[in-house]
Amino acid sequence: MNHIYMDYASTSYVDPKVLESMLPYFTEEFGNADSMHEMGRNAKQAVDRARKKIAEILNCRTEEIIFCGSGTEANNLAILGTARANKDKGAHIITSESEHSSILKAIKYLEKHEGFEVSYINPEDLEKTIREDTILVSIIYANNEIGSIQDIQKMGEICRKKGIYFHTDACQAGTSLSLDTQALNLDMMTLNASKLYGPKGVGILYKKKTVEIQPIIFGGGQEMGLRSGTVNTALIVGMAKALELAQTNKESENKRLSFLQDKLINGILNSIPGSELNGSRESRLPNNINVYIPKIDNKELVLHLDEAGIYASTGSACSSGKTTPSHILKA
Repeated sequence: MNHIYMDYASTSYVDPKVLESMLPYFTEEFGNADSMHEMGRNAKQAVDRARKKIAEILNCRTEEIIFCGSGTEANNLAILGTARANKDKGAHIITSESEHSSILKAIKYLEKHEGFEVSYINPEDLEKTIREDTILVSIIYANNEIGSIQDIQKMGEICRKKGIYFHTDACQAGTSLSLDTQALNLDMMTLNASKLYGPKGVGILYKKKTVEIQPIIFGGGQEMGLRSGTVNTALIVGMAKALELAQTNKESENKRLSFLQDKLINGILNSIPGSELNGSRESRLPNNINVYIPKIDNKELVLHLDEAGIYASTGSACSSGKTTPSHILKA
């Protein structure tokens, strides 16, 4: 039986070129990047090259790239670290109800346990929601479930004029959209490798040099003191290669995927009575389709598709096993 994998919003396979770049750092050049001997220096040089490559792609300084263990961790560092470091300036945060759970749960923790006040908005209401005590805005770049693309450039410009930190979760956008942090008016941006045909277990937080932030993991003081833990050289090298390939191939891939996207959307809507597309048809990632099909149990549908060799999801894999409606679709 042929198998069709349609769960790339959850994770992608590792590109052979990415795997090839990583292999030496598992077996041959396995030194700790903080060690002073030759193997340690070799590992550090590999990490430095990866950081430089990523900084070039993001149009930022090398010291503004913080390697983390996942996109979730990078999002938590951006939200918790920035809020705690700037509480003397204010305690108001702005976000939307359709963020990834790693953003919403971190913000709700601050709201419940650390005295922060949160406004959950539609992005077009950003400017009128900003207050004198607003310190942070976090709006997702491209939604992880319905693929909707937000105008973060405009929102970043609004925040910059008001002197407020602006963060975006760009994990879903890395293969399709611009990641130029300067053009997008960003103070912070999260990316991870597993959506880029890279390895699982590595992500980055771009943090503009002027952003005040506190660590949420403590130890040996790696990553400019903001993310302690032995540097995972192999995964960092793999992320840099994956990001490079994704951005290089972006234009041709977008064209290929848009054709397939239109074909599948039209096929579903024209052949299944009552079916609807969730989210924008135009302002949408080219690798995303999210549909509503009436009178069908979603879990049962996914299992039937699985038996037919088609791998799909009913929502974010970060909330796998849950039968409650998606908070993003509800929003």
